[in-house]
Amino acid sequence: MNQRKTAPIGVFDSGVGGLTVAREIMRNLPGERIVYFGDTARVPYGSKSKETVIRYSRQIVRFLKTQEVKAIVVACNTASALALETIQQEIDIPMLGVVEPGAKVAAQTTVNKKIGLIGTRATVKSDLYRMLIQKSDPEIQVIGQACPLFVPLVEEGWLKDPVTIEVAERYLQPLLEQDIDTLILGCTHYPLLRSMLRELVGDKVTLVNPAYETARALGRLLKEQGLENEEQTEEEFPYRFFVSDEEEYFQAFANSILPYDVKMTKQINIEEY
Repeated sequence: MNQRKTAPIGVFDSGVGGLTVAREIMRNLPGERIVYFGDTARVPYGSKSKETVIRYSRQIVRFLKTQEVKAIVVACNTASALALETIQQEIDIPMLGVVEPGAKVAAQTTVNKKIGLIGTRATVKSDLYRMLIQKSDPEIQVIGQACPLFVPLVEEGWLKDPVTIEVAERYLQPLLEQDIDTLILGCTHYPLLRSMLRELVGDKVTLVNPAYETARALGRLLKEQGLENEEQTEEEFPYRFFVSDEEEYFQAFANSILPYDVKMTKQINIEEY
């Protein structure tokens, strides 16, 4: 059994965005090892069909199983919204997405029952956040806003650039006009824009970061299943990174946001799985 406890957590995303989830797991669950896969060859998922996202996610899960992971975190809002439910039924290891933990906290946070959601087109269109939030309180209104330009701006490193601020103002305006008091950062890239978004929405709006909430939910899940690693990991490289393309770019981005120096990123052919 102990071997299972020391097994790594599998974390996957369509690219680099899920690193914000990996970062929160590193901070909040320092004893856990991580195997991260970024599907950099096929990013973005936000504009793809449900069938495609399920097929990609299945391949990645097969790969992560070869790494003998004890749990899987779908660190991608689009894949969580479109593929998680299907794949959960197909595998025998616990699997967690980023949508539910964020939705839960947003529902508990709102006072005036008006929640804004920013995300990719697929995440907003999937309506999953709204369904989960209204399960706990049918009176809550969820106002979605797709923000397709945020991901390329974040990946360009333009986190506080005037261009990004102007784009954000335009995206947020309809939400602020609806008088939201809570805003879900419904894409894993968006926590990197948090301080800029915080300034734009002001103090009356609470920002919900699903990456942070997912790390906390993962901690609870591991405890419930008796899977948490109680021993501090002595391993020199507790975190391993795999991508389907562009490993140099990925590694540079990872090193710019993680509290850990990424020494090695390995490219694999995900289509073989």
